[in-house]
Amino acid sequence: MKILLTGGAGYVGSIVAQELEKAGHRLWIVDNFSTSTRAVQEVLSGAAITWREGELGDAAFLEDVIGRTAFDACVHLAGSARVDESMARPALYYRNNVSAGLVLLETLVRHGVGSFVFSSTAAVYGAPRTVPIEEDHPKEPTNCYGETKLAFERMLHWHHLAGGPGYVCLRYFNAAGAASDASLGERHDPETHLIPNLLSSAATGAEVPVFGDDYPTADGTCVRDYVHVEDLARAHRLALELLAKERRALALNLGSGDGASVREVMAAVERVTKATLRPRIHPRRAGDPPVLVASRRRAEEVLGWVPQASSLDHIIESAWRWQKQRSPGKGA
Repeated sequence: MKILLTGGAGYVGSIVAQELEKAGHRLWIVDNFSTSTRAVQEVLSGAAITWREGELGDAAFLEDVIGRTAFDACVHLAGSARVDESMARPALYYRNNVSAGLVLLETLVRHGVGSFVFSSTAAVYGAPRTVPIEEDHPKEPTNCYGETKLAFERMLHWHHLAGGPGYVCLRYFNAAGAASDASLGERHDPETHLIPNLLSSAATGAEVPVFGDDYPTADGTCVRDYVHVEDLARAHRLALELLAKERRALALNLGSGDGASVREVMAAVERVTKATLRPRIHPRRAGDPPVLVASRRRAEEVLGWVPQASSLDHIIESAWRWQKQRSPGKGA
């Protein structure tokens, strides 16, 4: 297939690109490099990959990219994705996740691109009423990030009913880990995710902030569902293969189906790194639910997707290999 991949220089996007290239697809990657490093182009540099730098909100740029190639599908991962930033800068999130996404969708519809895979999030659910979370759980986002992702899901729905592309919305839980060959991994500035921050603390001896130890969980810390980024990437490939066969309109959770508390993740990091972490307890962060765990039943039934690399120790081992081998300017 000829695939337009937005956000392919980012953490998840780069590993999705790697998966799709290995599967024999031809990729055109669009990114503005605002939150990612250009060095990822050194890893994703095969003959089957074309890079285009630009803004999704730029209609002329998208027309130039999409109008030149008869794309079979679009995989849309570009956008803003920090919960704290979304609450402080809601206009930015509506601009990047909704307005720019609409320009992309309109251009794809105009050129008859028939399949669309969307990088969504468990944040569309808000604070869960039931766990594990099923896809038909009420959608009540508690932050602007989740609200804008849900808005785009709804745009896809209405465009689909009007004759637009078939689509699969993939609602990630906690993406984690690195490529199995340590060529690509997680690096954000600032880094807000638990596992890379714990690994950084393991390497430097710095204190580990723990936000809340009085939740109604077994050890008092938040429980989250961690899924290996390569398992996520495989789900994108399977979604594209499904849409190539039939026009569907789906939303699917991508999670391991198992929860791990902050303290359990810390213990796993200590096992893998042989370091001793130094936690410092801070007050709870506003809006953090005690438990977020996915039901992955529907993804298994529809896509045949079962996580293969999402044990907690495996996730941390892969991320630790990436962190130890990387040098400034290398990787995603």
